[in-house]
Amino acid sequence: MHIAQIIVYPLKSGAGLAVPEADLHPWGLDGDRRWAVIGEDGGNLWLGELPRLASVAARPTPEGGLLLSARGMDDLTVPPAAGELTPVGFTGLDRAVLAADAAHAWFTALLGRPARLVWLDDPRRRSIDPAHGGLPGEVVSFAWDAPLLLTSRSSARVLDGWIAEEAASHGEDPPGPLSPLRFRPNVIVEGAEPFEEDGWREVRIGSVPFRVSELCDRCAVTTIDPDTQVKGKEPLRTLARHRKWDGKTWYGIRLVPRAPGRLRVGDPVAAVS
Repeated sequence: MHIAQIIVYPLKSGAGLAVPEADLHPWGLDGDRRWAVIGEDGGNLWLGELPRLASVAARPTPEGGLLLSARGMDDLTVPPAAGELTPVGFTGLDRAVLAADAAHAWFTALLGRPARLVWLDDPRRRSIDPAHGGLPGEVVSFAWDAPLLLTSRSSARVLDGWIAEEAASHGEDPPGPLSPLRFRPNVIVEGAEPFEEDGWREVRIGSVPFRVSELCDRCAVTTIDPDTQVKGKEPLRTLARHRKWDGKTWYGIRLVPRAPGRLRVGDPVAAVS
């Protein structure tokens, strides 16, 4: 097995950025989900509720800010966040740093509701929720529940086949392969058996060891096409038929690094079940 793709999401709920390599910290890949959009009450403005967030391409600038772009919006360069700490509603985190006022106005216009951009200045301040496999001392960025999410191409191919069968059973035209970015993975591997990752307990990617904190339960975010932001029934309809237990649907695994390091496309992947 090997890494087929590495994806960083500079903005939580924003578009993914494929990279050939990335430094790995205890809280995740370098630059991954250090920025997030919040509402007036400090709560996370969620992609599942606001699909247009997926249209936002956020690229880090050399100075430590962001270059934001989205269809129908003028590009905006956001300087490094230097505002006051403001309350936020993320599990394991009480405050984050406000970005410049222009960024708040940009997201408010994009989403049609009051919005603010915040920066997680120190991810060591956010612990992983014990309800999602977090152990004492483990930390995470604005990502959900774990520093890294891993999926496999072989599992995706099987899922695409199931979705085509499901469509045929409903008299629908079969869709093409789903974009893997629907699942918001950081690492996509090639060479595993389909859904082999379900049984992994430990994973080594290149020279970096990880523990598997839990399987990933899937939500409505996966039903949003990352290219068009159109919401549909898949893949949750099909996952509910083939991959549902304990009242949830499952796809991919969450990983916690046991050491820092660097990941590169092509790195070997070894697992212990």
